[in-house]
Amino acid sequence: MLLNSSGSVEELTTLAGRPAEVVRSALDECVRLGLIRPSWEAPGRVHAVSPDVALQALLARQESALLARQREIAETRVEVARLSEEFATTRSRRRHNEIEQLEGLDQIRDRISELTLGCERSLVAFAPGGHQTSDNREASRPLTESLRDRGVTVRTVYLDSIYNDPATVEHARWLVELGNDVRTVAWLPSRMIIFDEEAAILPMDPDNSGDGALLFRGRGVLAGLSELFRLVWERAQPITNARRQRTSTDDLGLTGQEKAVLRLLGEGFTDEGVARKLGVSVRTGRRITADLMARLGAKSRFQAGLRAARLGWLDEIPDADPCGPLDPTPPAAADSPGRGVNDRRLADR
Repeated sequence: MLLNSSGSVEELTTLAGRPAEVVRSALDECVRLGLIRPSWEAPGRVHAVSPDVALQALLARQESALLARQREIAETRVEVARLSEEFATTRSRRRHNEIEQLEGLDQIRDRISELTLGCERSLVAFAPGGHQTSDNREASRPLTESLRDRGVTVRTVYLDSIYNDPATVEHARWLVELGNDVRTVAWLPSRMIIFDEEAAILPMDPDNSGDGALLFRGRGVLAGLSELFRLVWERAQPITNARRQRTSTDDLGLTGQEKAVLRLLGEGFTDEGVARKLGVSVRTGRRITADLMARLGAKSRFQAGLRAARLGWLDEIPDADPCGPLDPTPPAAADSPGRGVNDRRLADR
């Protein structure tokens, strides 16, 4: 338009070699930017504004918009600082409490990530539930590698039933190759993570960790939880030997899972509850129960309990620790603040 045109759409279409609708759209945009305006001499036509006038005006508008945006950013930065300070104060106040309630998976995982990144010496965990989902395995890898890079000692106890899931076993072996210690037991009381023996996270409902969790910081609670972990850890089997241990039997011919089933049934757990504690399917849990009843020649669970007691099977099942009998004089653990504790009721919980 500046060089060759009077501004008609037909002429511009010919000069530009573009469709008429493209030319009209371009003209609309030029009008919006102030680069052309309606002609005062020829109504119905448009006139190209001189570049030194039109572009200077366009730059002035853009500079004005940029300054307004910069003011908005500066105001936002001040507000972010205020909110950050307010949040830090609130979080600091919460952290002085010995118990903090975490609601929902997002809040639980955020707190676990935060505590893991701040962990400096040791992290220990119970991981019940049998096989671990692919999402959980993938989400844990960056945090696990970060712990390794910082020289943090990591010990994890899984259920023996992870051997039913090759992907979980492969993940456990990856943890070992990374320098972590991994062991397995027949069943675990609850999911639990302890960071530096200074903070511990446990689910509010052991059967549904997504409902919420509790974060404990009290020294007394941490000492008891650390001792519980030590007792279970000492009776668990390394991941390299767990398959053999899972199928080996004691003097009475009972496997670790069978002893766990007898104990759980004695405590009144249903088939579903037993399966959940072992991290196996309900069908597998029922099969183990049926095998025990067949070996005892019992037609009911009540009769099985009586015969198991008569044969001394129940006497061999620890009434505190799910993984083995308690040593009346447990050795002191250099890395445990609760060493020397022998509280059967605590271990039961």
